Amino acid sequence: MSLARLSFLRRFLTGMRLRFFRGVMKMDIHPTVEMSLSAKPDMTFPKGVHIGEYTYVAFNARILSHDRTRGLYLHTNIGRNCFIGGESIILPGITIGDNCVIGAGSVVTKDVPPRSIAAGNPAKVIRSDIEVGSYGRFIEADETERRIRSSDASAAGLPNRMDQ
Repeated sequence: MSLARLSFLRRFLTGMRLRFFRGVMKMDIHPTVEMSLSAKPDMTFPKGVHIGEYTYVAFNARILSHDRTRGLYLHTNIGRNCFIGGESIILPGITIGDNCVIGAGSVVTKDVPPRSIAAGNPAKVIRSDIEVGSYGRFIEADETERRIRSSDASAAGLPNRMDQ
């Protein structure tokens, strides 16, 4: 059985999980947010988690809103159209602006301005004034995929599905 056949189950489970975060835990997560099943928003201070529309939170990313050792309970804000890379950690009280990309494995210790790419440990802004669409996807990504599919289809002598 192909894993693609189980995609409905993944969508159902992630949808139920997000409804739990919003409804039961009272997290401020926009209904258009997509989140990996393994992403971990802070359950200790759930009202401190704020995620804007059309943002994607990848696998094992952690969004913290408390620091028990210092007794901090802070609001952590992630803007619209952001991509939070896998295994990244967003520390309590951080604001990530709209249209940002956070690299995989990054530890975000300072605010990230809008339209930026931040990566590393600690995360640093490595590029500014970027253009992204929904879910922090680079605008040129669609054209790149279209080109790859077209060349793969041509090499195999198959019709290009993207043209249909």
